Amino acid sequence: MSTPPFSPAEARAARERLGMTPGHVVAAMAQLGMHRPHEAVHAWESGTAAPSEPELLALADALWCPVAVLMAVTPATLREHRLARGFTAERLAQRIGMDPNAYARAEAEHRWPGTDRQTLLLADALGLSSEGLLGVLDRDNELVGLLHQAVEGRWKVHVAALAHLAQADERRVARALKALHREYTRFDERYMGHLVARNDDARLREIAAERAAWLRALPDRFRSLAGVGPDPAGR
Repeated sequence: MSTPPFSPAEARAARERLGMTPGHVVAAMAQLGMHRPHEAVHAWESGTAAPSEPELLALADALWCPVAVLMAVTPATLREHRLARGFTAERLAQRIGMDPNAYARAEAEHRWPGTDRQTLLLADALGLSSEGLLGVLDRDNELVGLLHQAVEGRWKVHVAALAHLAQADERRVARALKALHREYTRFDERYMGHLVARNDDARLREIAAERAAWLRALPDRFRSLAGVGPDPAGR
């Protein structure tokens, strides 16, 4: 899974507002069960590395700062809305009465399988209206659909639509789609190569499983390649 949106500048500003040193941050995070070296805080604030989800949540607690401030983006996806409210995936799943694995798949695959009651509870937990939540879920579904069409066919015709949907620069989106299309094509070439060579079915199933896993991770991979999120330097 890709790292969540993160602003080095906001993290540094939050620390300085409290008069904390990086060492103080490390100590505060350790009290929360998140043990990281001083170098990690320096790397996050300089933009040379970004915290993982657990690290981001612990950092926000250590800095007495809303996670949304450290993310420095307007939440667009279900995952971003969850993080902005300070939830782990497991805790949110428990709150809405959903199996944690099912919820994790919903975020990863950008498809919502929840019941009406779970959907209402999700909207309440995320501080969204029903219409607002449906907008988030529909946007995720639209993104997945367009990405599948792009990697499976003529990626160039989808650049403008995906750039608009993801609010990203068209040139970066074009480069991302070109790379993703190339990666997807390799799966087809490998599969057809083994099929023509009449290799064993087990290997064909392995390739198909790899392709399925790649497609599930496609939205996050696209966002990473297209640079969707805050400026890495926190500007």
